Amino acid sequence: MALRGNLRDFTVTQLLNLINLAHKTGTLVIEGSSESARISFRDGKLSYAQIGQEDNRLATILHRSKRLTNGQLRAIQLRAAKISDKELGLMLINAGYMSQDDVLNSLQAYFNDVVRRLFTWVEGIFRFENDVLPPDDRISVRLDLENLIIEGAHQLREWEQLQDEIPSLDMALKFIERSGTSMQKMNLTVEEWRVVSYINPRNTIHQIATVSKMSDHEIRRIVYGLLQAGLVELIRPDGVTPAFDHARPQVTVQNREEQKSLVNRLITRIRSI
Repeated sequence: MALRGNLRDFTVTQLLNLINLAHKTGTLVIEGSSESARISFRDGKLSYAQIGQEDNRLATILHRSKRLTNGQLRAIQLRAAKISDKELGLMLINAGYMSQDDVLNSLQAYFNDVVRRLFTWVEGIFRFENDVLPPDDRISVRLDLENLIIEGAHQLREWEQLQDEIPSLDMALKFIERSGTSMQKMNLTVEEWRVVSYINPRNTIHQIATVSKMSDHEIRRIVYGLLQAGLVELIRPDGVTPAFDHARPQVTVQNREEQKSLVNRLITRIRSI
């Protein structure tokens, strides 16, 4: 199967479906607008995934899944940095630190997460390299694609809806004044509080996403929820957007009354979480 083209013509979900139905073995390479990804398959099942230059070595993945402590990760990086993932996995299992299922479950969860992040890629080119498999020193898995395909289809529909509702991240947000409503009593997640704390007519949604380290999809989802709840409205940025200092936006405070505003109370709230 000669499979190559543009993500404008085929979504990642459609590509997974083709690979699944054809029981293909090889690696799907996707060159996105800012980074690339490699997803490997064996007989139509997911076996390996890597996105950009992200560290996907076994020790790092086990640390992310809480199978290794910070100290154990540092020890492996210092003393066993040159051994392969397969050798490390066997060492950890034989030493009784974890079971084979612990290793495989951590890898499966990570590879699934990588594929999920690709569902909203809409720009880029792809090609399928037949019979190209992951590096020999890496541990591969065998995961059915059906559930991922269904999840991808749902996420794509949600992404299209979010793009319709919030077509540009260059817009700003403004709180809607509602009598009797206290934001501090709202049951918001930590991520939602973080976004809310940066809401200001001078800060664009894109800037809020940058300082909050959120993807376009994540920030759109949170903003959409705030819009649906009637807490904020979309507006054009007020004047020239101020530059951010490192990871935090510069929010201009004009007078003492503004210091007592809802925004400042929310900042105090999020710092206490």
